[in-house]
Amino acid sequence: MTAETRPDTLTSVHLITLGCARNEVDSSELAARLEGGGFRLVDDPEDADAVMVNTCGFIEAAKKDSVDTLLAAADLKTDGKAQAVVAVGCMAERYGSELAESLPEADAVLGFDDYASVAERLQSILNGDKHTSHVPRDRRTLLPISPVDRQAAAGVAAIPGHAAPDLPTGLAPASGPRVVRRRLDGAPSAPLKLASGCDRRCTFCAIPSFRGAYVSRTPAEIVAEAEWLAENGVREAFLVSENSSSYGKDLGDIRLLERLLGDLAAIDGLDWVRVSYLQPAETRPTLVETMATTPGVVPYFDLSFQHASGPVLRRMRRFGQAETFLDLIASIRKLAPRAGIRSNVICGFPGETEEDVQILSDFLIAARLDAIGVFGYSDEDGTEAAGYDGKVSEDEIDARRNHLTDLADELVAERAEERIGEPVRVLIEELEDGEVIGRAEHQGPEVDGSTAVLGLSDPKPGDIVAATVVGTDGVDLIAEVDGPGRRGDEGRRDG
Repeated sequence: MTAETRPDTLTSVHLITLGCARNEVDSSELAARLEGGGFRLVDDPEDADAVMVNTCGFIEAAKKDSVDTLLAAADLKTDGKAQAVVAVGCMAERYGSELAESLPEADAVLGFDDYASVAERLQSILNGDKHTSHVPRDRRTLLPISPVDRQAAAGVAAIPGHAAPDLPTGLAPASGPRVVRRRLDGAPSAPLKLASGCDRRCTFCAIPSFRGAYVSRTPAEIVAEAEWLAENGVREAFLVSENSSSYGKDLGDIRLLERLLGDLAAIDGLDWVRVSYLQPAETRPTLVETMATTPGVVPYFDLSFQHASGPVLRRMRRFGQAETFLDLIASIRKLAPRAGIRSNVICGFPGETEEDVQILSDFLIAARLDAIGVFGYSDEDGTEAAGYDGKVSEDEIDARRNHLTDLADELVAERAEERIGEPVRVLIEELEDGEVIGRAEHQGPEVDGSTAVLGLSDPKPGDIVAATVVGTDGVDLIAEVDGPGRRGDEGRRDG
């Protein structure tokens, strides 16, 4: 091996990922493409020749975080060895040339259409060439309106995180669709993308305009990637999309997810399959039954309620109300009494009254959710709600958010206490200052709390152990191991 081809002589890149698990999948694709194009990924930004920031463009706070991260990375051009800072991701796609003009500290802003040739783009930037950023457009217009016509139009629009057989990275399985992905950590859980885009027209949300129309990955692509993840140490596949309950509608089968879950749960070495981002109005009885009773599919329901007042939900252009949501929750707990159920809610939406807030509060009390995210409404560029009358003042939004956050904290702590005495299976994720930390089946990655396991000898990340809940700390659980707790000792969930 010559000096020119040794790995330590390759141009180095540090990749920063902001936002949701869907962005994590996109970053793993970017990492594979960069390595396939001759770059070396490094963990320390100070060791990098280039820093790439996968931005989030969802809400104002996320956009500010993205800008702050880009500015901090730009400082490395003075204080470190970095020669270029590049923005990618949702904020970069959403604003394109506008972001490039307003943030000259970034050397380039790349859109989704640049991902397939990201290594070539980055090398060009490092060579001093000026990149012309894209002019933002509504990506929903790139594909047919009818979902069933979209698969035939594959290749018309770049869709991050989907199969792309053009890259000879060596990461592919021996047969089947190529996996364009590089693991960025050794965690026992990894996100796996079901689909991209969204066909819903929620009046507060801008995501469909820059993520595009809804496109499902084929079951073969998903299973191949899940097998690759299992071969690379993953024990939990966390299925992500903008709307997982719509999976398969563009493939001609709205119940395709039910069959896919069984196929994924049967993969050797993959012990947990977790589904996220479900729309309550689309969460059909057959999907509930499959998720609640299939061995290997954890009983976890991430339901995007957003509110509980019928009038507010109609203005959001969403369906349902407190009563129908409670009926859905009851149907889940009838099949899986210990199922985990989480949701996010928005307060301060235009036209929201004190009565609406009370309806939402009463719903949260009755629902007994395991995790609740509370967000204050903010106008988003290009959304219908940004032009609505009846705006709630920022001070009042803050007051309502604080009230609901305090209530949510109290409620999820009470729900955790209800689990004392329950048997749980815990996926060990880290050993921290002598503590063994993991997640029970009802706890999603990062956002739903954790479980500290007591009495476990020789613990290792990736172990799945049987334990009993003996205490709580807010939303977090404390559990005592029941037996030897080695990998696979307790077997799969029996439903």
